[in-house]
Amino acid sequence: MTAKIGYLLPTRENVMRDDHGTDSLFALAHHAADLGFDSLWVGDSLFGRPRHDPLTLLAGVAVAIPNVEIGTAVLVPMLRNPVVLAQQLATIDQMSGGRLIVGVGIGADTPSFHAEFQAAGVPFDKRVGRMLEGLQLMRALWRGEPVKWDGRWTVNTQAALAPKPTQQGGPPVWLAAGVDPGIARAAKHFDGWFPIGPDAETFGTRNDYYRQCVRAESPRQSTTAMYLTICLDDDVDAADAAIDAYLADYYGAPPKVMRSIMACFGGSTEAVIAFMNGDIDAGAEHLILRLVGDHDATLEALARNRHILR
Repeated sequence: MTAKIGYLLPTRENVMRDDHGTDSLFALAHHAADLGFDSLWVGDSLFGRPRHDPLTLLAGVAVAIPNVEIGTAVLVPMLRNPVVLAQQLATIDQMSGGRLIVGVGIGADTPSFHAEFQAAGVPFDKRVGRMLEGLQLMRALWRGEPVKWDGRWTVNTQAALAPKPTQQGGPPVWLAAGVDPGIARAAKHFDGWFPIGPDAETFGTRNDYYRQCVRAESPRQSTTAMYLTICLDDDVDAADAAIDAYLADYYGAPPKVMRSIMACFGGSTEAVIAFMNGDIDAGAEHLILRLVGDHDATLEALARNRHILR
């Protein structure tokens, strides 16, 4: 089966250029969909990496652009009340006709993420448990029946939350994780595993472990996705320099450190597609691409050469 290819909308990058509008984002989304990309994605952050609200933006994308999947890459669900979030996600799933995928993560243990949690009034500690309980509560609410819940949150009502999602049981939820405990958690509790790297060989080893855990832990259908940062340029040195500058600007961290944990590649169109094929051969079923450089030109070049992908 041919892997799906998704495009991450540059919500953070636009804000970094002081472009706070949405017209260019929707233009890029339309362009990617018209070129045959399978999915459109948005990231999430409050103050660490300021950008547009992902849920509001996805609701607009759901209505404006039919026939492609939409998703979060990735949402930090613990920043939100899970009852409210369940209703928001169910509404977007209805608006999209069941095209929503929810990528989630716990956030890095960095000062910027600590500040986000503090600003949202949410404790940073025990965030894994908070995420898992929130997911269980959302799935209970998505059944469309009255829910009694007594835990971190209390639900005590005879009414059912509405609307129910289009997708039975709710939209699929993928977990971003790169270490064995997180990968096992993805297999046991989630509908997919959504890592960011670092390289095809390591990814393949970790995917073997994920699939082993899925067979042992979960009866649900599961997806292996992959988040890649790419730059198209026939001058490899220029492509690498562009990625390094991008990573330093985006994360405020040394590019070498970021490259050690995430999959990044720059080069000609053929070389980039060969790089993508390496992850597909290692088990990726859905690639989500973050682009460095000219987005329109990169989207067009990848679309012209889509036939080379496995």
